[in-house]
Amino acid sequence: MTVSETPALTREPRFSPVIALIAVSASWEGRLSAALRDLGLSTRKFGLLGHIGSEPGISFSELARRSHITVQSAHTAVRTLVDEGLVADATAHAGSASDLRITAKGIAVMEQAHQRLLELDATLSDNMPGLAASMDGIRAGIV
Repeated sequence: MTVSETPALTREPRFSPVIALIAVSASWEGRLSAALRDLGLSTRKFGLLGHIGSEPGISFSELARRSHITVQSAHTAVRTLVDEGLVADATAHAGSASDLRITAKGIAVMEQAHQRLLELDATLSDNMPGLAASMDGIRAGIV
């Protein structure tokens, strides 16, 4: 039997950068989720609050685009953030543009969350300096 006749599943596995990235990402997302849990944040809520905090008045469509979710999902998520007192929508009525803003409570939660993120970043940099440098290089090429 030649290599081309060998069934694909029995061939020598090759390294996949995509699978490696997913595996590393899942591990660190789990750590971030655990660090945010007692603040009442998920990684999605953290991201949404970050977008709203960095651009007060952001529209639902822009928030959805930046978060890679549907506008309907953005509405649902923001409703939860409003109910938790983390976000205010000054014009939350049908037919009008929203005016999303992070509240004082939201700012306090985000400050704690950012501190925890900084600690995770430092751990990653200390434990995997090559990976951290690569990620910074990727960010520089994307942004």
